[in-house]
Amino acid sequence: MSATISGPWRRPTNTSADEKGGIHDDDTAQDLGFAGGTIAGSIHMEQFPPLLVEHFGDAWWSRGGMSLYFKAATVDHEPVCCKLEPAGENRARIWMENEEGALVMEGSASLGEDEDSEVSQRLKTVRPPGDLRMMADVVTGVDSPECPVTIPAESIDARLAVITEPMPCYSDETIFGGRVVPIAPFIHAFRVVEPHIIPVSGPYVGLFGSIEVQYLDGPVVAERNYVAQGHVLALSDSPKTEIVWYISTLSDPSTGKAVARMTKMDRLMKDASPLWASQERHRDK
Repeated sequence: MSATISGPWRRPTNTSADEKGGIHDDDTAQDLGFAGGTIAGSIHMEQFPPLLVEHFGDAWWSRGGMSLYFKAATVDHEPVCCKLEPAGENRARIWMENEEGALVMEGSASLGEDEDSEVSQRLKTVRPPGDLRMMADVVTGVDSPECPVTIPAESIDARLAVITEPMPCYSDETIFGGRVVPIAPFIHAFRVVEPHIIPVSGPYVGLFGSIEVQYLDGPVVAERNYVAQGHVLALSDSPKTEIVWYISTLSDPSTGKAVARMTKMDRLMKDASPLWASQERHRDK
């Protein structure tokens, strides 16, 4: 049996708690049935790189990936621990647990691209949506325009003030020829395509459902110019949410070479949308 590697227990900070009206806000989250404002999955993902670099080596920053499905929400300073179990020469199973042993997220990590990643497997089982109201105008397969992206050093400094797992490459630009961007602002950089490919009708509350990041010619570093482009892969729904899967790629604008890629699933809460509430009231009359 493969040995499991465990990271330390950490208490992540909900750095978006003051974003009123969103899922990270206590009042909004509690109205939707959560214990409190939820911590973004991208913040939890920042606990994994030390384990991934320990297992795969520094090459993980150039061509590694991690692919996670989010199972349960956590709140500010709730203790969590990430774990890794080798699953082959260039692949591992990864997951995060809370103190009760419940899964917060689960998935896979790799050195090189993984056709059987957690997100790849879940995408194969996506069923077509029944009724979309918030995302009725979203179209699959249409590329966004190229969106300029530069991640300022200040965004790294802001993360280092609260990050659970600081690493030398986030501060020392000599290791990789620039300061490596931690996972949370790294993921945020890909999201510039969202307004172009995911038009949403009316106010909404969204939460991350799954994220895969894959370095293709990394790492991604601060103060360097990139362009992002993406498109929607699939739409679906559940009794409580409308669901969108999309892909976004960061490239070097001078060469056109892809540097990194993100595949992401978002859930939009039906209970937070007047489009659902008003039509349900009308149906009950």
